[in-house]
Amino acid sequence: MALNQTNKLVWIVETIYKARKITFEELNHQWMYNVDLSGGEELLKRTFHKWKWNIFDTFGLMIECEKSAPYRYYIDNVDDMKNGGVENWILCTYSVSNALIESKSIKDRILLEGVPSGKEYLEPILDAMKKNRFIHITYYNYWRDDLREHYIMPLCVKLFRQRWYVVGRQWPSGNDTIYCLDRIRSFRLSSHTFEYPKDFIPQEYFDGCFGIIADKGCDIQKVILKASLGQANYLRDLPLHESQIETERTEEYSIFEYRLRPTFDFQQEILWNGEDMEVLEPLWLREEIAGKIKRMWNIYNKEE
Repeated sequence: MALNQTNKLVWIVETIYKARKITFEELNHQWMYNVDLSGGEELLKRTFHKWKWNIFDTFGLMIECEKSAPYRYYIDNVDDMKNGGVENWILCTYSVSNALIESKSIKDRILLEGVPSGKEYLEPILDAMKKNRFIHITYYNYWRDDLREHYIMPLCVKLFRQRWYVVGRQWPSGNDTIYCLDRIRSFRLSSHTFEYPKDFIPQEYFDGCFGIIADKGCDIQKVILKASLGQANYLRDLPLHESQIETERTEEYSIFEYRLRPTFDFQQEILWNGEDMEVLEPLWLREEIAGKIKRMWNIYNKEE
C-alpha cells in the first residue's frame, strides 16, 4: 500500500524529530531505505524544500537548517508538537497510520480497538459546519429509549473516548445540545444557512469540562484527589485533566489537585479507579461518591 502525501510529510517530521538534527544526506539515506515510502527513488532537495512549507501549512512546524557545516536540519518550534491542537492530532494520527502500514507483515499480532459507527456522519457534519448549513437528524436517546427529529445548527465537534460528538443549537428554541454521532439514525443536509453565533466559543463552552458534559450548573471548582502509589504513576503519564497538579508525593500515595466541573462523567471516572482513588475535596463530591459506593454495596450485598 503506497503512502500518500500527508504520510510522507509525517515521516519527514518524525525522522527529523527522532534525530533532533540531521543532514539532508542522512535523511535521504533513511528515505531510500524505506522502499514502501520512497519507491526506491531519491528524495530531491527541491522536493524536500517544497515539503518543508507543506509541513508548516499542515502541522504548523517550522523546519530550519544550521547556518554552518554540517548544515543539519531541525524542528525550530518542537514544543508545538506537544500541544492539543488539530494539527498535532493529525500528526499523531498519521504517525500511527505510518507505523501500521509499515507493519503489515505482523498484522495478526496487532490488536486494535473497534471505533463506533459515528464516523459515518462526521464528514457530512464537518461539511455542514464549513457551509454554515442547518442539518436534520433523527436521534436515539438512551434515557427515553426513543427516536426524535432535530433541526440544528452544527456549531462544533468534539472527540472523547473514541466517540465523536456535535454541539447543535436547536431551532427554534435556541438551546445548545450535545449529540453523540453513533446515536444518529438518519442525517439530511438542509438547504437553509445560518450565521455562526458570535456568542458561541467552543473552548469556552467546554471550559473546565472533564469530558463531554458541559453542565453550566456545576461550577468550576478545586477538586483534590488522593491516588495510590501505583495509580499515581498512571496519572502522571496520562493526566485526568489539563489542570492536574501533583501537590504531594509520598512512598504510599500522591495528592492531585484539579480545577474543573466535577460532573457525572468525572464522577464515573473516579469510580472507575475504585479503591485506588479517594476524593478529599470538595466535601459534597466526597459525599456524592460515598453515596454511590454505598448504593453499589447494597446491590451486591443482597442475600439470595
